[in-house]
Amino acid sequence: MDNLIQTIAVYALPVLFAITLHEAAHGYVARHFGDPTAEQAGRISLNPLRHIDPMGTIVVPLVLLFATKLMGGGLLFGWAKPVPVNWSRLRRPKRDMLWVALAGPASNLLMAIGWVLFLRAMLMLGLIGGPGDFWALMAQAGVQVNLILMALNLLPLPPLDGGRIVFSLLPARLAWRYGRIEPYGLVILIVLMMLGWLWPLMLPLLKLGQWVVSGFL
Repeated sequence: MDNLIQTIAVYALPVLFAITLHEAAHGYVARHFGDPTAEQAGRISLNPLRHIDPMGTIVVPLVLLFATKLMGGGLLFGWAKPVPVNWSRLRRPKRDMLWVALAGPASNLLMAIGWVLFLRAMLMLGLIGGPGDFWALMAQAGVQVNLILMALNLLPLPPLDGGRIVFSLLPARLAWRYGRIEPYGLVILIVLMMLGWLWPLMLPLLKLGQWVVSGFL
């Protein structure tokens, strides 16, 4: 039980930052390209309370964390309340959708790099005693959580960010056909996870993220 509480303490801040900044990034880039919907809803904010989804931000990560500790392995992820984006208010909706969607995963990659730099700074200042130190574990959790969220969201499955990116890149006719998958996207994601196929699909994206982050070690 003590070990579980320590793990929750280590992961709480990284998960909160990862999800909050991911959603705020979508809203900020949408505003940049002409859609103020997220700003008007107060969602371009670093206040986690504006983004927390009780189920996706708290309940699901805790259940998955408990299952991981109980059975070993597993995939830890969560989600926040999606930032409202009115695609029709973007200056060039189909093109600008790519940048709005890409902003979330890009913010997670930048945060993973930020946790690595934080770890390096703490080591240089002698504030971390070793790999088992609380802050070292939190930095490692920050890298892990952000790279997983980046990889998950880049999967080419609507309504994930990767699906939006693919929609933006496809010719108009193919894009609208591809977009018809969106109502079934969450069901497909759950099925992939239950079949054990989700992690292998994420692995190439995860490896790419790890390669980028390793340059800052």
